[in-house]
Amino acid sequence: MGTFATALQAAQDAASAQDYPAATLYVVATPIGNLADITLRALYVLQRVDLIACEDTRHTQALLRAYGIDKPARQLLALHQHNEAQAAASVLAHLQQGARVAYVSDAGTPAISDPGARLVAAVTQAGLRVLPLPGASSVTTVLSVAGLATPTAPDAQGFVFAGFLPSKASERAAAVQALANEARAVVLLEAPHRIEALALALAPLGQRALTVGRELTKQFEDVKTLTAADFLPWLEQDSHRTRGEFALVLHPVGATAQPAVQTRVLQLLLAELPLKTAVKLAAEITGEPRNALYQQALKLQSEQP
Repeated sequence: MGTFATALQAAQDAASAQDYPAATLYVVATPIGNLADITLRALYVLQRVDLIACEDTRHTQALLRAYGIDKPARQLLALHQHNEAQAAASVLAHLQQGARVAYVSDAGTPAISDPGARLVAAVTQAGLRVLPLPGASSVTTVLSVAGLATPTAPDAQGFVFAGFLPSKASERAAAVQALANEARAVVLLEAPHRIEALALALAPLGQRALTVGRELTKQFEDVKTLTAADFLPWLEQDSHRTRGEFALVLHPVGATAQPAVQTRVLQLLLAELPLKTAVKLAAEITGEPRNALYQQALKLQSEQP
């Protein structure tokens, strides 16, 4: 592993002249996988604050040590989904005494799908200051590579963050049905042990485009755009594909070409070009997943006299 000594010095040089008010909660984003995705300001604040509230003290201590930041155990406070209300009271007590407190979750930006929202609400309601330090987020990371703008939806904008769907099959199916007609993109998160169940629940959405982000920013990162119907078969093709954390984007309803349009595009291209070339160009024109178009092209060829 490389050293972050130069990064710590750069953080000192770049951020130390800025204002860091006392009696303030600093909500600090940390990497979702790649340690180099930390910001200079985050490094500086994590060194300077009097207390770091964190989802898991052991995880955060290991993260700090990876950067060369040494904090004694007494300066770390566990604040997670099971104790957030009680731990928030302890954070408030420190802030009211003038302390600078940072909050970090295990990965990414706190208070989105991770703990932190109730802490921020409590600090705000107490009339104390909260400052965000932006950084890595699986939500914006997967959206940035989803390619939501297509020829049929060139100005696709906005998204819905649905996070983790219910664990019970019936409730999960109902949630998917509620999202079926959502005109905007939908961002979902899922754990490895439930990803096949999610894929099964999404399958009824058929040709709805889906971008799957697995192990984002990590060594075995994988990003794939396919149809909702193809998601479960894709997972089953390789056991490694069910490993790691997932962030997914269900594309907008209008982001896929109408069936009649994509069929006509394929017919015209197949009349002039080899099958693979025709499918490649059809995917670029319509925004449809190449696998689905390939199967459709084979069917069209089989139907020719």
